Amino acid sequence: MVLASQLRTGTVLKIGNDIFKVFESSYHIGQGKMPGSVHTRAHNVLTGTLKEFRFRPEERLEETQLQRQDMEFLYADADSVTFMQPDTYEQVSIPRESIGTVAKFLQPEMKVPVEFYQGQPVSIVFPPIVEAKVSVTAQPVHQQQDNTLKKATLGNGMEIMVPQFIKPGETIRVEVATEKYIDRVRADAKRF
Repeated sequence: MVLASQLRTGTVLKIGNDIFKVFESSYHIGQGKMPGSVHTRAHNVLTGTLKEFRFRPEERLEETQLQRQDMEFLYADADSVTFMQPDTYEQVSIPRESIGTVAKFLQPEMKVPVEFYQGQPVSIVFPPIVEAKVSVTAQPVHQQQDNTLKKATLGNGMEIMVPQFIKPGETIRVEVATEKYIDRVRADAKRF
């Protein structure tokens, strides 16, 4: 059991028959005779839906754990995403809606932690920043300032805005949550 006032990002709760993973929690101070409350946004790991909750700070909630296994991404189809355990070659599929929009950042042979609940794969833990190769963009303009942007198409087909100095074939870092350019991966940094 965990108090609602102790909820943090990543806490996994069992509410009824559903399992929720908290991705945002904040305490709101009460006024006058109105008590404070904990506002929580959570992701249902079984269905992939988002839900908002409001709890009393002293309310006790049932906390549960998800088991993690590092697995290798194999392929994705219209309905599911398939991963393989590298040691045993066991394959598991997760519904695409449970993974969400991060599925487009998965690359062949990429290793990610897969979360299991009672032996069933339910979600993945995706890194906040990924590297992606720029496949199509206008030729670089070095006289422009860094704050002017141009369109670029990544290897996964996604279009993002990048600085003018980026050229086709370069590898860049992209923030997964916002799908925004972070920085360029330097050739000397890739060797290590």
